[in-house]
Amino acid sequence: MKKLVVLSGAGMSAESGLKTFREMGGLWEEYDVMEVASPDGFARDPELVLRFYNERRKQLLIAKPNKGHLKLAELELFFNVEIVTQNVDNLHEKAGSSKILHLHGELMKSESTGDPNLIYDIEGWELNQGDKCEKGFQLRPHVVWFGEAVPAMDEAVEIVSTADLLLVIGTSLNVYPAAGLINYTPLNSPVFLIDPNEVSVSAFGKKIEVIDDIIRII
Repeated sequence: MKKLVVLSGAGMSAESGLKTFREMGGLWEEYDVMEVASPDGFARDPELVLRFYNERRKQLLIAKPNKGHLKLAELELFFNVEIVTQNVDNLHEKAGSSKILHLHGELMKSESTGDPNLIYDIEGWELNQGDKCEKGFQLRPHVVWFGEAVPAMDEAVEIVSTADLLLVIGTSLNVYPAAGLINYTPLNSPVFLIDPNEVSVSAFGKKIEVIDDIIRII
């Protein structure tokens, strides 16, 4: 069974009602990104940051996987599918996909500000000031903020480098280092792109075929 690696981005979840950060009307227009998605912002106003992610979590709890998520889960009948997602939501899991690597963390988890190896599931949608890890440190959202390293990057490179096919879906290919993963695809492995918006692919050394439906790769 061939290995299909999927690189998914925010556009993947837009049809499920989750706002994207970069599209018109997205979350960046409501908040200064550095205030709600950076270590400095958290240090200045942790309550604002926690409230921002609580609202995102509340939204996620009622969101459902869309047809795209469900189709990716169905592809496991035909391929060994591994998903590398830039999304912090859990819609791939809800749809039934079994192998998912979250590059930028997971919204439904928290981590210790004193020991990032201490990661906890969040029950419900609230994470508040005073919620602490077992070592007594304040908990923060388990997401990768601007200015922080992407711990899962090496694992993502390893996954992409063994792909027989790569499917890129719902990402503008402007977010690095994630966008650079395309360049780790084996030389003879085809790369497919699905995105309703115009995406520039000329910057990549790989030939990228633009398709309109996941079923086209079967």
